[in-house]
Amino acid sequence: MPVRAEHDRTVLAQLLRRDPLLHAYQLGDLDDFFWPYTSWYRRGDQVALLFHGVELPTLLALTAPERTGELAELLEELAPVLPARLWAHLSPGLDVTVARWYEVSDAAGYHRMALTDPDRLARVTPAGEVLDRADLPALLDLYAVAYPGNWFEPRMLDSGPYVGIRDGGDLVAVAGVHVWSPTWRVAAVGNVATHPRVRGRGWAGAAVAAVCARLRADVDHVTLNVRADNTAAVRLYERLGFTRVADFTECALRRRT
Repeated sequence: MPVRAEHDRTVLAQLLRRDPLLHAYQLGDLDDFFWPYTSWYRRGDQVALLFHGVELPTLLALTAPERTGELAELLEELAPVLPARLWAHLSPGLDVTVARWYEVSDAAGYHRMALTDPDRLARVTPAGEVLDRADLPALLDLYAVAYPGNWFEPRMLDSGPYVGIRDGGDLVAVAGVHVWSPTWRVAAVGNVATHPRVRGRGWAGAAVAAVCARLRADVDHVTLNVRADNTAAVRLYERLGFTRVADFTECALRRRT
């Protein structure tokens, strides 16, 4: 069964909706806002996405643990046509598969978490104001200090709510989204940061609560990615009602010469 490029959003949605928590980011990328920056590939009912909307193209290849072998077969056929350099989100074990063609570096384990206990979220008082393009300089300054390795792109301010908290007029905490799709009923919280001088006050949780309050009216599933060794962040999200639903690896890939 050969790999094929898939251009039908309806087909892709049917395949990805089998596990909307694992595939929340891909479902969000079916929206018109992201669709022009995507290339989709499938082999049977396994799907891989190459996202071009960031500086380094990003490959998303995720599946259930019992289906890893099938997705590995897709990647083996796809590898010759992928870019020479890219970032990747891979189900556990697939980094070994791609290592046949790529040098793998900067690998780190991540958890996919989902909001499964909204009662916990309701115990947190939301705070902050919705940011817009006028706040971009202050937001970039905050990320430079608090989250230099962020995944923020300015156009994300147009894709969904970003909520910021100020202290003395300065933007010191923020939470936002990577995707927010009322069409496909999924959202992914992201780019959460707090200035070092105000950490420990609960402002990141308050900003995340404010974002989630806006998202939940339009979606069925709210998810996020968090680095597995960031125990403080994992505990914060657990307090907010998120639970771990999948693990994956993020890594940089450079084609072997």
